[in-house]
Amino acid sequence: MSGSNLLSIELKDNRTALEPGETVVGEASWQVDHAKSVQVRLFWYTGGQGTRDVQIIESKPIADPPPAGQTSFSFQLPDEPYSFSGKLISLIWAVELVIEPGDHSTRAEFVMSPGGREILLGVAPEEK
Repeated sequence: MSGSNLLSIELKDNRTALEPGETVVGEASWQVDHAKSVQVRLFWYTGGQGTRDVQIIESKPIADPPPAGQTSFSFQLPDEPYSFSGKLISLIWAVELVIEPGDHSTRAEFVMSPGGREILLGVAPEEK
């Protein structure tokens, strides 16, 4: 299998909307040529105009990872910040699988806010 890398991350029940304080649960799997370090991370990042911000909330390293494996994960979500989208910037939550060396990664994005609905900035309520 030299040269091919397979990474996947799946959230339980394919959930893409969660509320603050809920637990995000899923499974990560990988098949790479060599794995010195494997981590599953809960984080948020901003996208859009301006400086990109990234905040890792929690990271779960896999001790002595094999080149191919899978692991279940669960992270309790904090109370904030909420997912939002605006004209200039958005805040996106995700769980990411990162494998080194080689800078291999994949992520599963989701919305985290009360009611599990992304907050839309600069949009009148009737436009939502």
